[in-house]
Amino acid sequence: MAKDDRFIKSYSQGKINVFEVWIDTHTGVNYLAHKDGYAGGLTPLLDKEGKPVITSPDQIKFLMEN
Repeated sequence: MAKDDRFIKSYSQGKINVFEVWIDTHTGVNYLAHKDGYAGGLTPLLDKEGKPVITSPDQIKFLMEN
């Protein structure tokens, strides 16, 4: 992965009915993406209190290095 990528994929599940978690490397906000055939959607991933899930800069650095 290039160090200047704005988004990195941290999780993926499925082949046709796909769920992925993407992280914005500038803000740390996590997004849930869903693809099913030609349809898809994207939304911020929320915690149990309804706040966006934020990945720390240290975790982002680790993910980008591996």
